[in-house]
Amino acid sequence: MSKNHPIVAIARPSGAATPMVRDAFAHMFRREKIIPALVEGESFHRYSRSDMKQAMQESLDAGNPHFSHFGPDANLFGDLEELFESYGENGTGKTRHYLHNEADAARYNSPDMKPGEFTEWQDLPSGTDMLFYEGLHGCAISDGVNLARHVDLKIGLVPVINLEWIQKIHRDIGERGYSEDDVVDTILRRMHDYVHYLIPQFANTDINFQMVPVVDTSDPTFARNVPTLDECVVVIRFCDPEGMEIDFPLLLDKIKNSKMSRRNSIVVPGGKLGQAIELIMTPIFRRLMDGRG
Repeated sequence: MSKNHPIVAIARPSGAATPMVRDAFAHMFRREKIIPALVEGESFHRYSRSDMKQAMQESLDAGNPHFSHFGPDANLFGDLEELFESYGENGTGKTRHYLHNEADAARYNSPDMKPGEFTEWQDLPSGTDMLFYEGLHGCAISDGVNLARHVDLKIGLVPVINLEWIQKIHRDIGERGYSEDDVVDTILRRMHDYVHYLIPQFANTDINFQMVPVVDTSDPTFARNVPTLDECVVVIRFCDPEGMEIDFPLLLDKIKNSKMSRRNSIVVPGGKLGQAIELIMTPIFRRLMDGRG
């Protein structure tokens, strides 16, 4: 951890970050004049898309049916920890970009590269105010690597598991052309790593935002539609609300139809997630910036 070069990490399952969440943080950075060094978790996958398929098959042939992007063998945890250490010490480090699609290739000026490949490693921009990580493993602890110890503010963004499965099934079938059986096989293959490397992060986060549907999601494979934000509530849990100076009366007053569920938890309508993030995070970010230097 570093007061001069703070690190904020959002740990979340695959696909959990909604445009509303990204927009809320972008609004805060712009309004508070914070210059972030943005780091994407996918950038620290070990394999390109094609190499990952080969590594999965080799793992299966060797008798391991659980090899997945959720586990340490498919990720560069050591490199990510090195980045966190370097940034905390002097505000520098190296990252790269994973190209999800052709638009990403154009965005990162890599027209000759294919979706599923990585750009070259490059230095973070100079003069940033904080490192802002979003991805699967921002607070992971595994095999001699402890990413969580470097992070000044640890945030979990976690849909309940049935909602997460529904989102994945609809995305992979509708956008990527997979069959339902293929998607279910992927979910089962990832489950071991999901339980051992993703879930434990959320017991150690400072704040969790958990999306909970209020419609029937009993059978994710049967659900015909992904629950909308207005069909969900968000349970927001604070590890230490007093230490974080959380103003619950203000939140209850500003966020319509919100309520306290426990002394450290507030429940807000799903459509108010962006507003809740901005109201909660703005004073926290201000204190991080005030503590620098």
